[in-house]
Amino acid sequence: MTCTAAELAQYLEAKIEGDPHVPLAGVASPERARAEDLIYVQSARHAALAVHSAARCAIAPRETRLAADKTIIQAANPKLAFAKAAAWLLQKSGPAPGIHASAVVSASAKVAPSASIGPCVVIEDEVEIGDATAIGAFCFLGRGAHVGEHCRLHPRVTLYAGVRLGHRVELHSGVVLGADGFGYVFGEGRHWKFPQIGGVEIGDDVEIGANTTIDRGSLDDTRIGPGVKIDNLVQVAHNVRIGQDSVIAAQTGISGSCTLGANVVAGGQVGIGDHCTIEDGAMLGGQAGILNGKTIRAGQIVWGTPARPLAKFKEQFALASRLPDFAARLRKLEQSRAED
Repeated sequence: MTCTAAELAQYLEAKIEGDPHVPLAGVASPERARAEDLIYVQSARHAALAVHSAARCAIAPRETRLAADKTIIQAANPKLAFAKAAAWLLQKSGPAPGIHASAVVSASAKVAPSASIGPCVVIEDEVEIGDATAIGAFCFLGRGAHVGEHCRLHPRVTLYAGVRLGHRVELHSGVVLGADGFGYVFGEGRHWKFPQIGGVEIGDDVEIGANTTIDRGSLDDTRIGPGVKIDNLVQVAHNVRIGQDSVIAAQTGISGSCTLGANVVAGGQVGIGDHCTIEDGAMLGGQAGILNGKTIRAGQIVWGTPARPLAKFKEQFALASRLPDFAARLRKLEQSRAED
């Protein structure tokens, strides 16, 4: 969409300094921006980039000074304001409503008239699809799956039977929801499969990255709370609970029956053993390893394997880096004593 700087400032509930009539049609980095693009300045040290940018309007901290020809929308958190502005300026119109001729849709499925069903989609019995939802090419929705309103399933997403999505959920290509969990019991010389008959429930406003997999519960459900953001290539095992607004980075693996609270942050390649509890607001540093059954307390920041408080990790890491020096000193002491 196209708007003026004044209209954007009103939307952001922010003060404006400069020409309120500057037209805005997109967003960009300062180096690549055109005159009608919006940019942002995170702090005063980045002001020079904005001064030399072709963009005529910037979101910047209060009391930031730029060139006289720049319009400034003032914000306490410029990056957040820029993200909100981008969502407003770059509103995308979804595909046209309707069902593609090559789609296979069960007669018992309920598809909202405003939904869009792409080529070669398969929709099994008793599936429900809400208003303004778009299902991309080659998606598969198993029996009894439920998809809320204003959802977006990119091509080749798979929902096993009974998976339930809330509203405004976005699933990127290759996501698989509802496969069996990895649950077996060893006895009588073999591995017996434990029942995997639970479901998967995804809350409102969740986004899940490409090729991420979330397993169905064994006897209960796997639940992903509202506002959760999950990166590409993440594995969420059966019976896991992830609380509201948590963020999980790429290649993280969460073992069965773990509970993550609200606003948890997990860095890339974190490994969480089974039956762990990660309380509200905890932060797990990249490649941290949480051993089976452990609890990370609310607000705690941990790193390393086994995971430990960040201050302790830094201390131990620094000492470990000095081990060759310690070893050399020890050898000298041993040699000196031997000579005595």
